[in-house]
Amino acid sequence: MLLLFEFLMILDASHAGVGILWASTWCHRVTALIGLRWELRGKEHLEKDRACIIVANHQSSLDVLGMFNIWHVMNKCTVVAKRELFYAWPFGLAAWLAGLIFIDRVRGEKARDTLNAVNRRIKEQRIKLWVFPEGTRRNTGELHPFKKGAFHMAIDQQIPILPVVFSSYCTFLNDKKKILNAGRIVITTLPPVSTEGLTKNDIDQLMERVRSQMIETFKLTSAEVLQRYKPHKPITPTVVNGAEAVAAAVASSSGYAQLHAASASYETYKSSASGKAPMLKTL
Repeated sequence: MLLLFEFLMILDASHAGVGILWASTWCHRVTALIGLRWELRGKEHLEKDRACIIVANHQSSLDVLGMFNIWHVMNKCTVVAKRELFYAWPFGLAAWLAGLIFIDRVRGEKARDTLNAVNRRIKEQRIKLWVFPEGTRRNTGELHPFKKGAFHMAIDQQIPILPVVFSSYCTFLNDKKKILNAGRIVITTLPPVSTEGLTKNDIDQLMERVRSQMIETFKLTSAEVLQRYKPHKPITPTVVNGAEAVAAAVASSSGYAQLHAASASYETYKSSASGKAPMLKTL
């Protein structure tokens, strides 16, 4: 398998054009087969023909399905993924056919060289680069700390950050019990965040601003999805914070009951959260 990986990585990148069409078609069929429905919001931000760094939250390998289900909207996009994803077939095969850039996180210097080479092409060719800044997928009902790589790249080339948020998978995916049911996911593309005039000294602040905006969106869209799930009998709502409700659902064997309870407080949460969303510098 290792030799196969090395061989495929040196093939001409021209496979990506046909591969993207194949991967997108394949992902649409798999999505329909397992009963997932993806709803894209903020489509206009993805459609613009310009270079940017897309940062998205990472909950599961299902993110690849969601990404390819909206791939047709994006013009000239590629993805940075950890090398291990290549071995997660058939997801890895679809990813390679679509021209994803695999990096070896163990060999840090080689990974940096790969990213530097990609970074030089992004702006001049108006490419969108999709990155999962959390690094590792975690279906825990919350966004985890971000790594700085994507933000370094954006500031280096003075191109915007484009946040993309997947709502929680907790209503249909239980990692501990290996259960996957039909479900609905909201994918929200937020307005681009400018890096014009920013320097390396601004990375931490930029990263936290983007992450805070994504957290608020994650809470709102997850709570909205939760509201659609009706309990079989009345349950007294005990959790009003969307993120806490989702996290509690994953940790508990009675997760679905907690999700139903949390959905009862959605309108209250929505009203309070909407007033707390931080303002970002947009283009």
